[in-house]
Amino acid sequence: MVDVMMSFPARWWHGYFGVFGLVVIDQCTKWIMLELIFSPPRVITILPFLNFSPVFNTGISFGIFGNSGTIGLAILTIFAVAVGVLLPYISRLWLPLGRWGAIMMAGGAIGNAVDRVRLGKVVDFIDVHAAGWHWPAFNIADSVIVIGVGFIFYSSWRQGKDRGDENHDLEM
Repeated sequence: MVDVMMSFPARWWHGYFGVFGLVVIDQCTKWIMLELIFSPPRVITILPFLNFSPVFNTGISFGIFGNSGTIGLAILTIFAVAVGVLLPYISRLWLPLGRWGAIMMAGGAIGNAVDRVRLGKVVDFIDVHAAGWHWPAFNIADSVIVIGVGFIFYSSWRQGKDRGDENHDLEM
């Protein structure tokens, strides 16, 4: 079995270590927030535009599919775990920035999937607001997913520029 494991590039394994690390960080922050602001529920003001505020999300981004019930929960969880397991492997030969983006997306997806399995909903607590307008609450997992997508887009764009593709900017 060890020979099979060693036949893959070292960075294939490194990707899963990164995913695991992000899941641990995400779960630790959620555990702290569950203790700090969810029980009893309270809002902590960090900056004039930033609060820690308790929110449970039964859906995905911005509460989409929030009323999908047990079957929806199972489907979302299976999809998130599949993304988390497959992305580091699929990205094993990508450029480093795109690869880190995939690892971040995988870690965030699994971090939120852990919440769905453990609690039946996702713990969100970061509340960004301005002039009475609030962005939907989010967490560390959501943040690393968004940053990961940005890394992948930038890496893809950069790869086309580095190849000297004259029409690359026109295609975007």
